[in-house]
Amino acid sequence: MSGMVRFEAAVVGAGAAGLAAALALAREGIATALVGRHAPVADGRTVALLDGSVRFLDALGAWATIAPYAAPLAELHLIDDTGSLFRPPPARFVASEIGLDAFGWNVESARLVESLRLLARTTPNLTLFESDAAESRRDDERAVITLQDGGTVETRLIVAADGARSPLRAGSGLTVRDWSYPQAAITTILAHERPHRDVSTEFHTRAGPFTLVPLPGGHRSSLVWVTGEGPARRLSALDDGALASSVERQAQAMLGAMRIDGPRGLVPMRGLSVSTPVALRLALIGEAAHVFPPIGAQGLNLGLRDAASLRDVVMAAREAGRDPGSQASLAGFGRNRGADARLRGTAVDLLNRSLLADLVPIDALRGLGLVAMSTLAPLRKIVMREGVLPRFGAPSLMRGR
Repeated sequence: MSGMVRFEAAVVGAGAAGLAAALALAREGIATALVGRHAPVADGRTVALLDGSVRFLDALGAWATIAPYAAPLAELHLIDDTGSLFRPPPARFVASEIGLDAFGWNVESARLVESLRLLARTTPNLTLFESDAAESRRDDERAVITLQDGGTVETRLIVAADGARSPLRAGSGLTVRDWSYPQAAITTILAHERPHRDVSTEFHTRAGPFTLVPLPGGHRSSLVWVTGEGPARRLSALDDGALASSVERQAQAMLGAMRIDGPRGLVPMRGLSVSTPVALRLALIGEAAHVFPPIGAQGLNLGLRDAASLRDVVMAAREAGRDPGSQASLAGFGRNRGADARLRGTAVDLLNRSLLADLVPIDALRGLGLVAMSTLAPLRKIVMREGVLPRFGAPSLMRGR
């Protein structure tokens, strides 16, 4: 494609966060470009879409096509399997305690992306460029994206949703901190003998969390098994029967006999944060702005909050007659999203490191925290509500239908 095409906003990255951001803007009548090739990876990963994210997807008109492939997470059980001297009893969290049918809904990641992509193809004010971005230029007046196929896109605001290794972030001059953990995650889909009863179960082991999350049908679940890098590679090399037996043992046979019922993935554990998610005519969302281990279903839900918040920022700029890519328009987004990412990222990092530490004082603090949440109803409800959606600063499309 050749020639210059002009837009109010251009989203670079065709994953779930980028698609949601582009849809949210286009549905408000904002001329939006979505730049990126569509290449979903089948690696057994699922996403637990928390209640606020479901509300957002519903407002975009996407949830009706996703819901048939999603399973409710009505309860969350946390089981300490570290062997600690301060091992607390299992903690049980029930969505009905905070007035919800479910904390969220679990769906295969590839299915989510495909549903959003199909909607994007028919949404007015949204133009899809099936090409990666080669480079971008930004100045006080505009931003220009050069595509690998030779085309160019001019816009007032670039939304970087181009992933954990974001080229747009790398070229922005923003300060980035990244780190790795001595862990990797095995991901896959399981079929099992006993019903999951819409319960998500997370075992806290000394090597990391081992999590089983319901999928539709009652007898299928997704697995995220975080363990040491060496053990993860060895598990990944097992045939389906041997891996299923290992999962069954680690799950203490709670769901009975198991078999592998989907693709597998092996995901290194790493973390990343930025000093601020905004630069000149640039806003970072999703893993371009924050990366942390798959614990507590926070990763993509945080990215969807980024997308929904960006929609609010652009709409506020439009109502005030401001340039959506200006520093004044993006300042609030930077503060709000930066604070949310730091809070969630720190909580996940501390939990993960506390499991790896194998220190009695840390075990005692973690155990006391679980006991307090299990026995003190007001505290438990606060934690559940905050986990589902922040009380302050929640985007408008996530607050309610």
